[in-house]
Amino acid sequence: MPRWRWIDKAEFCTAKKKKSRVSAIFNGRPVTETGAPSILAGRFGPEVPLPAKRRDHAPIVYSYEGLTPVVPDTSFVHPTAVLIGDVIVGEHCYIGPGASLRGDLGRLTIGDGSNVQDNCVLHSFPGKDVILEPDSHVGHGVVLHGCIVRRNALIGMNSVIMDGAEIGEDSFVAAMTFVRSEFRVPPRTLVAGIPAKVLRELTDEEIAWKGEGTREYQQLAARSLASCRVTAALERAEPNRPRHPKSATKPLAEQRKSS
Repeated sequence: MPRWRWIDKAEFCTAKKKKSRVSAIFNGRPVTETGAPSILAGRFGPEVPLPAKRRDHAPIVYSYEGLTPVVPDTSFVHPTAVLIGDVIVGEHCYIGPGASLRGDLGRLTIGDGSNVQDNCVLHSFPGKDVILEPDSHVGHGVVLHGCIVRRNALIGMNSVIMDGAEIGEDSFVAAMTFVRSEFRVPPRTLVAGIPAKVLRELTDEEIAWKGEGTREYQQLAARSLASCRVTAALERAEPNRPRHPKSATKPLAEQRKSS
């Protein structure tokens, strides 16, 4: 086991230039034995790429009572996300910045192709699980506590899904909805409100639109693995600054207007 110690900016820069073998903490993050930071260099120094191998740029991951989170190489977990204990992430998943996946009381299973976006919280009571079936789409700021999200369901931003609730296959939970304990959302339906109520059945167009959005996140996982970098901010925007590639996926309201 390496022995970690704290180093300042000057020592870090010197160690990096010399490629000396140090085991240290710089700016609150581990520094590898080559002198390069493992996941973060802060705003000091040149751009530092996230290495291609998962073990070299792991997010904040904690083993707990002998259980270690599982993240395959095809999935992207942002370095500011936190995974604890019995967390199993499937293939081609995206876990966003600030997400907290606490498998310290029950198991958290993230199905293949799912996304858990920024600042989501997943947790459960002791012995209970959180299950996201494949292609689940979990929006920013969602809380999932001891619940099941069936295949291809969408959970809107800042919603809360309580213990024992089940979100049916191909269903939508509108943004800022509260789904009470043990509530069952039928497949292919839209629910909304505090507490959640079933509003109507979803159309084929709406379900197809959701699938496009989820595929965007699956592609985002691959793009992030290939190109995400820790770097320093520019002081000003460069001339003719490029933009991200255009996508056929639009907000649902905009898509309806154009169809």
